[in-house]
Amino acid sequence: MGLEFFNQSKKIMEQLEAAEQEHIHEAAILVSDSIRNGGILQAFGSGHSYAGAIEVCGRAGGLIPSKLIRDKAEGMYESVEGNAPFLMRQVNIGENDIFILISNSGRNPFAIEMADYIKKKGNKLIVVTALEVSKSSTSRHSSGKLLYEFADVVLDNHSTFGDAALEVEGLDCKVCGTSSLSTCLLLQQMIYEAIQDMMAKGYEPPVYKSANIDGGREFNNTLEQKYADRIWHI
Repeated sequence: MGLEFFNQSKKIMEQLEAAEQEHIHEAAILVSDSIRNGGILQAFGSGHSYAGAIEVCGRAGGLIPSKLIRDKAEGMYESVEGNAPFLMRQVNIGENDIFILISNSGRNPFAIEMADYIKKKGNKLIVVTALEVSKSSTSRHSSGKLLYEFADVVLDNHSTFGDAALEVEGLDCKVCGTSSLSTCLLLQQMIYEAIQDMMAKGYEPPVYKSANIDGGREFNNTLEQKYADRIWHI
């Protein structure tokens, strides 16, 4: 045994460092602009991509004006056309809000319809996807479009087809998906650079402190009240 997943993770980190720095910075500026102009960050990931969305919403070290868009069906209907508009009609969208949609394949109708709705509202959109995998896939939406085509900025997680990356002798499929790890790296670096940009422009970033440190919960509660009408409902 040689820590195979660790080794694969290092390879992905090298790919992200080599190819995604400029895109991360572009996404960070969009986030900074949104927050400084009174918007909030709204993130969505269907199925297992939920893990990426929750990385940037409501956690210590992240932005207080952030909200997870929750799919109560948990991805059950992500490949069925016509469902996303019913969810999006319930989402409170401000003119300066920034959206992050996460889908590894970017081919399923749910995320595609969400992206279409967001862009028709005039909001900025960051898409996290496996770009080469998506480009080689066929859309499951009748428009023929893929999720990345709607994005203002694409963050490529550089995952392989099917996500799983490691082979096991005697097994006819690969194991151990990498998209959650790479998505986390991309989005956390984006948040860091967005907060740096806010500071450089004289804007105090509204950042969550850990609720497990003394005074953290009280600090968060005070700042949350400023955004309560935006972050406490769908």
